[in-house]
Amino acid sequence: MVGASAWDDDLPGSVASALPDVLLWDAGWGEGELPESLAGLVPRLPRILALLPDRALADRAWEAGLAGLLLRDSELEALLAALHAVAAGLRVLGPGLEVTTRLPEVRDEALVEALTVREHQVLLLLAEGLTNKAIAARLEVSESTIKFHVNAVLRKLGVESRTEAVVRASRLGLILL
Repeated sequence: MVGASAWDDDLPGSVASALPDVLLWDAGWGEGELPESLAGLVPRLPRILALLPDRALADRAWEAGLAGLLLRDSELEALLAALHAVAAGLRVLGPGLEVTTRLPEVRDEALVEALTVREHQVLLLLAEGLTNKAIAARLEVSESTIKFHVNAVLRKLGVESRTEAVVRASRLGLILL
């Protein structure tokens, strides 16, 4: 379902009847400022993908809990991919955007056991789609060492595949896609 609404305190009521999976918000209209009520409205709304006019608003939008940020001039393919990712429960930070704000801290009970620094490095490379051999070359260790780390990452995340590991790590805020 497609609809349009103004960004105001009545927004939750406006979207309640549509039941969208994702709200696409063009933050470039108006004075180029984020609404003061942003952080208060985000928990009452579906996941939000914001189109930002420039990089200046990225930190504040990320801190407010928006699920995805893209620059307003992003390609259609990037927009569609981000909408699907946000609908799937992932957080998205588009190309050309950086945030200095950390992702929300992951509760200890979210993981079986905390990842080591090396396991986190391996996880980031898994998210890039690299093979064990390519990860081993990048980190200058043996392929068997990488297999060990990949198995530890899967176990600690409580998943059975590399793809599930990347999805779960993204949902936990351990990585950005």
